Amino acid sequence: MNLPTADELRARVHRALDAIGAPGPLGEPGAPGLPASTPITGDVLFTVAQTDNYEAVVATAARAFPAWRATPAPARGAVVRRLGELLTAHRHDLATLVTVETGKIAAEALGEVQEMIDVCQFAVGLSRQLYGRTIASERPGHRLMETWHPLGVVGVITAFNFPVAVWAWNTAVALVCGDTVVWKPSELTPLTALACQALLQRAAGDVGAPPEVSGLLLGGPEVGEQLVDDERIALLSATGSVRMGQRVGPRVAQRFGRVLLELGGNNAAIVTPSADLDLALRAIVFAAVGTAGQRCTSLRRLIVHHSIADEVSARVVSAYRQLAIGDPFDSATLVGPLIHETAYRDMVGALDQARADGGQVIGGERHDAGQPGAYYVAPAVVRMPSSTAIVATETFAPILYMLAYDDLDDAIAVNNAVPQGLSSSIFTTDMREAERFIDGSDCGITNVNIGTSGAEIGGAFGGEKHTGGGRESGSDAWKAYMRRATNTINYSDQLPLAQGVHFG
Repeated sequence: MNLPTADELRARVHRALDAIGAPGPLGEPGAPGLPASTPITGDVLFTVAQTDNYEAVVATAARAFPAWRATPAPARGAVVRRLGELLTAHRHDLATLVTVETGKIAAEALGEVQEMIDVCQFAVGLSRQLYGRTIASERPGHRLMETWHPLGVVGVITAFNFPVAVWAWNTAVALVCGDTVVWKPSELTPLTALACQALLQRAAGDVGAPPEVSGLLLGGPEVGEQLVDDERIALLSATGSVRMGQRVGPRVAQRFGRVLLELGGNNAAIVTPSADLDLALRAIVFAAVGTAGQRCTSLRRLIVHHSIADEVSARVVSAYRQLAIGDPFDSATLVGPLIHETAYRDMVGALDQARADGGQVIGGERHDAGQPGAYYVAPAVVRMPSSTAIVATETFAPILYMLAYDDLDDAIAVNNAVPQGLSSSIFTTDMREAERFIDGSDCGITNVNIGTSGAEIGGAFGGEKHTGGGRESGSDAWKAYMRRATNTINYSDQLPLAQGVHFG
């Protein structure tokens, strides 16, 4: 396996950060600071200075909020519009950093940056559409209406696997809603965070907006803990594991703050006898192995009608054997590395348990990258006799469990029989089957004849149950970043009371 050297990757990082205008300098490996490593080779490339004054960052965002909320929404949208323009100009630079820090193949990294551009365009339009409503009043001479108002400081905690898109989903929408933003990125992706913050600061400066509307906190989990408990954080949007959400949700609720959680997904697809198998195969493979199975929307369970189970299994295994695994900068590569050793160990443990449960494992072996700290693996297909505890457990790796079904209602029940409820799919050409699935799946995303991953920004993104219930990005997800007020205006010279009450 031919991989770039650590020095070559450092050179790529320097070129990208210089083009973007991100602040330096970067420290040498081993120097004090936050390690900036790469799963491509397993090397630490640099160290990045950690935020040494949490209080100053949050206090600055809080002080900036009153003036920002008073800024007309279309003017707030100008910052986001300029950010989208800068992202377009530097999409290759930012995608390079995404690939270096996450191991995501180049095409997927560019796709993630495109999501940022798309949500900026959405948010600019939204800045002129923060609509309330007028409601018929039961009292003469009265008008009843709802209005929406900015919340305050929005805290954003993001995960390593989408280091820039999820920040943009939250930040673009929060800014046009009149909120200020403080971002705590994954400690695994500080370089992309520096680049994004630099682009947003530049966008604010270019349109005459205050740079204080956005702050960056670099550090470990203890920094995120501070955001969780900070009374000034009106909304905390946190992306991560279910375990993280179980800790964060109650603590934010304890202080009566708002929380938007995007947590795990143990996503399933059903393949019916009427399915177009050529179409299904392409969707299944991308959903299962894209980002090396490290998406919250990755396909982890494939529920196939018994009459076609052997054929589908054979076709998926055949496709897996053709996958190019290796250097994510190589345009021929389809599967890059796992993020770190822990992810690999989790995958090995899950496959061992699946074998113990009677599963037949095909694939899953580690590829020799010539780098002891880099973890490249063959995606695994596991034929399971039934759904077991390991099948119901989300393992953040390219493992696809295959289960057979006889009746569609049973297949939908298997789809729902996991703690998470993020994304789901069915492959069918039968309209009745499709409609039954849409009605029966308990997930926040329910697709027909496409895979579980690859959501568009126009729809609200999120899921139910242990996925957290949050919604980000499109549709009316903007309402999470604002507070609703019900207003009653009496323009008469009388004072009729509601419900026909007479008093005095």
